[in-house]
Amino acid sequence: MEDKEILEKFANPDSRNLAFNQLIRKYQQKIYWHVRKMVIDHDDADDLTQEVFIKVWKNLENFRQDAQLYTWLYRIATNECLTFLSSKRKKFFLPINDVAAELTEKIDSSPSIDGDEIQLKLQKALLRLPDKQRLVFNMKYYDELKYEEISEILGTSVGALKASYHHAVKKIEEFIKQD
Repeated sequence: MEDKEILEKFANPDSRNLAFNQLIRKYQQKIYWHVRKMVIDHDDADDLTQEVFIKVWKNLENFRQDAQLYTWLYRIATNECLTFLSSKRKKFFLPINDVAAELTEKIDSSPSIDGDEIQLKLQKALLRLPDKQRLVFNMKYYDELKYEEISEILGTSVGALKASYHHAVKKIEEFIKQD
């Protein structure tokens, strides 16, 4: 189902619930994995995905359609992730490295995270990146979004995104070489 159709159905009070269910079916898995790559833990990702769709439900009727629906959803999900990680640091008075260490421990101990050795090294390297660089890397490498789409989601220039991605790749290469 096309986004335009979903939005048209959502605008009609009689088909609003159906439209929202279609939207969830279409985007839930993408949003979940976008969130999961940032917060690592399944339960946290599940909770944040629910929060994202609650915000979408509350704000969809105000969606102006000057952006694509999925970029709007990604922006909400991204903001939820950044807020969650920031509050986690503040709550436990953790510097960024300690949060990375905690998430790395979750990678090592989680039965739901599998992969070969290089994939696990990549995940650990990603956790050492600043949140914004990790977001850019994830959206470009895993989600295969174009810089223009990422720019719309993050509200950052394409040039800055290319620089972020380049720095992220260099840091990941250094981490993998030294490990």
